[in-house]
Amino acid sequence: MPPITRRDQNQTPPERNEPRVNERIRVPRVRVIDDAGENLGEFATDEAMAMAREKGLDLVEVAPMARPPVCKITDFGKLKYEKKKREAQARKNQSIVELKEIKVRPKTDDHDMDVKVKQIRQFLDDGDKVKITVRFRGREIAHRDIGEEQCKRLAVMVQDVAVVEQPARMDGRQMVMMLAPSKKKV
Repeated sequence: MPPITRRDQNQTPPERNEPRVNERIRVPRVRVIDDAGENLGEFATDEAMAMAREKGLDLVEVAPMARPPVCKITDFGKLKYEKKKREAQARKNQSIVELKEIKVRPKTDDHDMDVKVKQIRQFLDDGDKVKITVRFRGREIAHRDIGEEQCKRLAVMVQDVAVVEQPARMDGRQMVMMLAPSKKKV
């Protein structure tokens, strides 16, 4: 391994998804766009860096795969700040859909079902999907029709706010049905 020189010590390693800036641009010629967004033409990299320094700005490679690569004269710190702000705004605007689960049994009574329906409505109003699980224990597995009836009853009770994304189906000793919020919220 070659010894570390003074030049190697001063350079910080580049970030993986950051564009190359100033001395990190290694190509001989680049197409230059000024800070106003106008195409200045093709220049030698040294000339382009001199133009950027003259304005007190950085030369930032914006399209490295183009022939020749496209570089923009701009303030790199400001560019990073704006990119960070855009990403934060995008994260803020995205909605995360969670999957909530409601468990019932074939013998679950009417009042308990009303409580479950209330909970399902709350989940759907929050924009979450709901997984309804009917759990069979012991000999109850012989009465799958009762479990399917429970699923259908729940789906009918919330049909104004939900759509059945996946109909009831057996999964081992339990029956599973998926509900999603309907598009037409009132």
